[in-house]
Amino acid sequence: MEASDLGWSAVGSRQVFFARYVNWAIAFPSAALSLGMLSGVSWVTIITNIICSWVWVLTYIAASYTTTSYKWGFFAFGSFTWLILALSTLNESREAAQRLNISRDYMILSVWVNCVWLLYPVAFALTDGTHILDVTGGLIFVGILDIFMMPLWAVSFIFMSRNWDYKELQLNFSEHRFDPTDRDGSLKRERLRQLRVNLPLPFKNGVGRAADLKD
Repeated sequence: MEASDLGWSAVGSRQVFFARYVNWAIAFPSAALSLGMLSGVSWVTIITNIICSWVWVLTYIAASYTTTSYKWGFFAFGSFTWLILALSTLNESREAAQRLNISRDYMILSVWVNCVWLLYPVAFALTDGTHILDVTGGLIFVGILDIFMMPLWAVSFIFMSRNWDYKELQLNFSEHRFDPTDRDGSLKRERLRQLRVNLPLPFKNGVGRAADLKD
């Protein structure tokens, strides 16, 4: 949209492309969600990372529409949330990925994303922050980052996914997606067996009635 001169508004004498931030608001959480699902961290961590990515984008767009020096307050707060997101994806999630035997692929994807994320604060500072780069220069710089951020990264993610064991990833909705003491799944199978043993006979045979549920 930026190349088509769409999705912008005037702030003072400068064009601010809000479409850029709309793209980030979709791309950054998508990357955080993908890394979280791959690493096996809890859903709480995944949701927290998604929220951090949204806060990061929202504070940057607020900074871009602020004409006073207060913009750097928004910029600092947004960059701090990016730092939290980076530490989570590079440290906590990496440790979780090691338990699923996909640490190498995870680190490649995670380092890739974080290297690109590292350049977005620089891009903002040079474009909507200080206006050192003109509109065309900023469009080219941010456009290159966006290409590495999602299209190329997504293709690499799909390519690597061919070798993953999806049973190991445990993509289920629970508070803790991985039990560190249950590396071979034996504890999970034992819990299911005990649950079946303790069920009433009609339910074991799959013929339970509504009256049995009330009792």
